[in-house]
Amino acid sequence: MKPAKLFPMFLKLSARPCLVVGAGTFAESKIDSLLEAGGRVRVVAPEATPQVRSWAKSKGIEWHQRPFQSSDLEGMFLVIAATSSTELHEQIFEQATKRGVLCNIVDVPLLCDFYYPSVVQRGALQIAISTAGQSPALAQRLRKELEVQFGPEYEEWVAQLGEVRDKLFSTKLDPKQRKRRLHEAASEEAFKAFLKSRRKSKPSG
Repeated sequence: MKPAKLFPMFLKLSARPCLVVGAGTFAESKIDSLLEAGGRVRVVAPEATPQVRSWAKSKGIEWHQRPFQSSDLEGMFLVIAATSSTELHEQIFEQATKRGVLCNIVDVPLLCDFYYPSVVQRGALQIAISTAGQSPALAQRLRKELEVQFGPEYEEWVAQLGEVRDKLFSTKLDPKQRKRRLHEAASEEAFKAFLKSRRKSKPSG
């Protein structure tokens, strides 16, 4: 079956209600990523890992210690399910679709409205790789290669580019001139100059 054409985008999850069904090891990693993005997370599961229990105890998440109910989807922006029940996963996907809630059933591409990409993170810079569920192994290999190509130094450089952008937009420059300067600041030559100045500023020995 030919995979669906995906629309690539980055979501702002800050304060958005997100539901996770399941609280085992796989679900834990999904909860962590939602919390990191600022999502308001509700977890529904009879049992939970020590980490999930810790998040609940510190009020980082809302944990309902019981089986899933269809009403849990009300008002949710998205739902992620990671349980051992295929029947429950199909039910969650069906109910989420009816309510217009974005759904991801872990490791079941056919029951997903969105996928988790492999991500290279360098501060504000994120490079996401997806194979639409066809080969997560390839996505992981490419991520490792990109992590070498785009090293930790990119975090500091991107932060500097953000400062440059803010300064340029605070001045009354001609839009064409501003655009030219922004592209010059992000050029390969500018990056090499940044690396050179960075090496000089580091103490020797």
